[in-house]
Amino acid sequence: MSDKTMTHYSSETAMRRFLPDTFTILLVCTVILASIFPASGTFAGWFGVATDFAIALLFFLHGARLSRDVVIAGLLHWRLHLVILLTTFGLFPILGLAIGFIPDSILPQPLYLGILFLCVLPSTVQSSIAFTSMAGGNVPAAICSASASNIFGMFLTPLLVGLLFSVGGHGGFSFDALEQILLQLLAPFVVGQILQPWIGDWIRSKKKILMPVDRGSILMVVYLAFSTAVVEGLWHTFSIGDIAAVIIADMVLLALVLVITMYGSRWLGFNRADEITITFCGSKKSLASGVPMANVIFAGQSIGAIVLPLMLFHQIQLMVCAVIAQKYAAAAARRATEKQLEEAASPA
Repeated sequence: MSDKTMTHYSSETAMRRFLPDTFTILLVCTVILASIFPASGTFAGWFGVATDFAIALLFFLHGARLSRDVVIAGLLHWRLHLVILLTTFGLFPILGLAIGFIPDSILPQPLYLGILFLCVLPSTVQSSIAFTSMAGGNVPAAICSASASNIFGMFLTPLLVGLLFSVGGHGGFSFDALEQILLQLLAPFVVGQILQPWIGDWIRSKKKILMPVDRGSILMVVYLAFSTAVVEGLWHTFSIGDIAAVIIADMVLLALVLVITMYGSRWLGFNRADEITITFCGSKKSLASGVPMANVIFAGQSIGAIVLPLMLFHQIQLMVCAVIAQKYAAAAARRATEKQLEEAASPA
């Protein structure tokens, strides 16, 4: 393959990774559908029941997929996991509180609460592992850390929501919300883990078949959330300028965390593979966990404004981290080439 062809191929690959993925396009279409044909009345009630079932199935599959051997092996690297957990549930919330100093005239309070909510969510699983692998990081540690983040998040997210929202005068901790999360999210996950030795291999081998359950359940929650919000006048409440303010806040938040995790891991003495893992696992926020949690924690409320900043952050993190992962991979390839040249030039 010629250099020109290689350059063209690399450019096309980079462009595909920078463009929105299929799931993001489906999310946008779901929001548009909810804006034009919002669920209401009896249909909304039955659709809510179906959504709760789909979410329970989603977390059951997460539990059934997660291999215990991976968890046990990953736990040995406790320093790395501690840094990622502190970033996810410590650094992010602190930065979220700092964003609260932006005046309401620039960033309306309902949208700020959405940013604060995304700051207390666990890390992603699939994209954290995918980017870590692409960049040449510590994949087993990424699998363990991202999975642990989601497990701890079922307890820590509602606790942090109660703490941070009460500090800002937006409500306090609710034991009912924690109980609902444990029943709707953790219980199916635990059942999946119990059955994992018998069904785990089969479920992992049927990834393409079961993917619609993953994505479909999230789309159902988004449709229901935005339907309620549209009925209550979401798009009449916020302007294009308000949405732009959220996008800028999301970008600044992600940039700060990426810089801190990247250079902080070097300062702490982690090797390059672990640095990559910390950077990608520590900077992500899970849409797959966040939307169902918002549906439970803010039950009975309009959560359209709560999940909107998270949906925007989801796409921003995918685009930015795709570029960073490619740069890590390119740097690794250069170092490998330089090493080969040095070995070839050195006397036998």
